[in-house]
Order: sequence, then structure tokens, then C-alpha cells
Amino acid sequence: MATGKKTAENTPQATRRDFIHISAGAFAAVGAGAVVVPFIQSMNPADDTLASSTVDVDVSKLNPGDSIVSMWRGKPIFIKRRTDEEVKEVRAWPLKDLKDPQTDESRVQKPDWLVVIGVCTHLGCIPTQRKNLIQQGEDGWLCACHGSKYDASGRIISGPAPLNLPVPAYTFINDNKVIRIGEKA
Repeated sequence: MATGKKTAENTPQATRRDFIHISAGAFAAVGAGAVVVPFIQSMNPADDTLASSTVDVDVSKLNPGDSIVSMWRGKPIFIKRRTDEEVKEVRAWPLKDLKDPQTDESRVQKPDWLVVIGVCTHLGCIPTQRKNLIQQGEDGWLCACHGSKYDASGRIISGPAPLNLPVPAYTFINDNKVIRIGEKA
């Protein structure tokens, strides 16, 4: 008959099996931490990426119609000094004919300067600049991998790419001389 008194015989005692279970759990927790911490740290930007968070590009030698490619965060940046004719042509393009309708005015800070990230929005290829791409006299970019065509404002006009070439944050440090990419005005 049970009397409600605990005796030394029925008190729970730690056994060797309990010790093994606790030790195995502690080792598993330490092992999981050893795997998870480096994985999470790998998601942080690399030191060279942080160092190139902004890039200054001297564009003072570009004449109307000229362009250059600069690198920012491992991506090509297309910088083009557009002619007055190019600006008129891209601004006259009907927005209803574009897959990703954006006005040219919303994509540039100054009408004669275009700054876009030169990575095709279809599969990440690098488009090349082409003369007379759209019509006689109209320049743009062609992603030869799948045939996406972009106008002189970096807007998708044909092909499988779903979006326009992205516009990075940028500002003019001084009047038409240096563009700082990666910093918004």
C-alpha cells in the first residue's frame, strides 16, 4: 500500500543513459551552430563590394553620341551622352507600344545623359550597343542571346525581356563632369 512518502527507492536518479542523451543534444546544438553561423555570415556583402558602394565616373570627355561602360558592384553601367535627336526619338515613342511603359523623363536626371545598369532583365546577359538598331539612325542595345532590344532610354522594345534596363541611384557631382553611381541626390 502506498503511503505517499517518498523513499530512496522511488526517487528518480540520473542514469548513464540520461547523461548520454543530454550530451548528444548539446553536441548537436553546437554542431548546428557551427553550420548556421557561417551560412548566415555568407549572406553579408563581401568587403570588395562594400568598398565599391559608390563609384565616381569622369564623363567630361564624352561628346554627344558617345558612351562608356563603367563597373559598379560587379555590374556594367552604361553611360551615354545622347544627342538631341536621340532624346526627341525616345520621347516620341508611344508608351502603349512598350512592355514596361516608362517615360524617358522618369529615367533620366538630365535629358542628354542616360545611366542604366547594363544587365538584360531576361536572363542576366550583357547587351551590346548597336547603331541603327530600331530604325535608320536610332541607336539602342541588343541582347544577342535571345534578341531583346532596348532603345536609347534603356526601355525594352522587343524580345523576351520583361523589364527595362534598371536605373541605378546616381547623382552629378558637378555639371556634366563626374557622375557618382550608388548615391542618390
